[in-house]
Amino acid sequence: MRVVELIQKKRNGQILEPDELKHLVQAYTDGSMPDYQMSAFLMAVFFQGMTSDELAVWADAMLRSGEVLDLSSISGYKVDKHSTGGVGDKVSLILAPLAVAAGVKVPMISGRGLGHTGGTLDKLESIPGFNVNLTVDQFKAQVDEAGCGLIGQTGEIAPADKKLYALRDVTATVECIPLIASSIMSKKLAEGIDGLVLDVKVGSGAFMKNIDDARELAKTMVGIGASMNKPVRALLTDMNQPLGLAVGNALEVIESIETLKGNGPDDLTDLTVELVAEMLELAGEDSSRDRLYGLLENGEALAVFRDIITRQGGNGDVCDDYSLLPTAANAITFSAFDEGYISRMNTAEIGIAAAELGAGRQTKEDEIDHAVGFFFVKKLGDAVDAGETVLEIHYNDDTNLENCLRRLRDAIEISPTATEHNPLILERLT
Repeated sequence: MRVVELIQKKRNGQILEPDELKHLVQAYTDGSMPDYQMSAFLMAVFFQGMTSDELAVWADAMLRSGEVLDLSSISGYKVDKHSTGGVGDKVSLILAPLAVAAGVKVPMISGRGLGHTGGTLDKLESIPGFNVNLTVDQFKAQVDEAGCGLIGQTGEIAPADKKLYALRDVTATVECIPLIASSIMSKKLAEGIDGLVLDVKVGSGAFMKNIDDARELAKTMVGIGASMNKPVRALLTDMNQPLGLAVGNALEVIESIETLKGNGPDDLTDLTVELVAEMLELAGEDSSRDRLYGLLENGEALAVFRDIITRQGGNGDVCDDYSLLPTAANAITFSAFDEGYISRMNTAEIGIAAAELGAGRQTKEDEIDHAVGFFFVKKLGDAVDAGETVLEIHYNDDTNLENCLRRLRDAIEISPTATEHNPLILERLT
């Protein structure tokens, strides 16, 4: 097959045959197709899209570009959760141990933060000694024995996606629903899971800014799952303010542990419980919300998290002693500049403000400062007096502190009257 003819075919809006799509993925993965040709093909997809049949073949070829884990020897239902990314989204740290305590296995391969969004791996690495780089065999053994493994993407799993994502990042083809959906699903289904639950974020802190785009992305991913005989469910959830109260890696670990003790903020606790309930329904297990809240309050979910930390080389004592986590040298308050009600938050700007302090990356090579971040005292709809604390800022280096403060001032609006805000869970798709 001549790659240039396949690029031309997609550029002209024609449908590619399965063998043609598979050839493109294979050729790019093995290096016989250069970046400039794949860049042209990705841009053609950006403008012309893919049919559902094309996308099913494309995602399957990406999935099979490397190792597809076989977890069939592990008893129990294997189910994972994926979030499309947000600010303060530490759900995975609570969800995985809660789901295990409730009766399912959770093989979870996660990512790092980039730009305004946080990453599960960065949060876990705040815990002294925690190793996210288990081998595939170690990962399988831990899922079998502890019910859950929390690792990063290995070189063996969906290598086509790893190359394609890096290329999309520098060719302005990231924001393309077929390419987003195939990237997520190829990685997740390569885990060898029996089912998947998606948390598709919508709003100022999400990649999908409006509900129509988020719904299309969710439906596309559910459709890819159906094409591979994997049950997939999706919740569309609001990301017009940070989730929970903490933003920043170690601070979010503390909030996660508090939630596992039954002391978490309502939005974070409720969303986690709803996502775990969806996982349990896929598995045919008892999905009673009362039962799940009980597993948080009685310490069973926390015990699972402590076990996971210990098995992956971390210090499980962090569950009792937060001083073992990185702590910022300085803390100041950000105060309300007027009297009224918090009416809007540009959540992406809040995430970038945290990254200015070192909590996130602007490039994949940037080093993370695990100690820094924000702790919110007020959120959307809350009444404030002028000078009242809205959030605490924890920082080490003040080099970018003024930039951080400027972004926060621009990101948070106060109005004289209270306004209504979106519910946390907007829609559910199966």
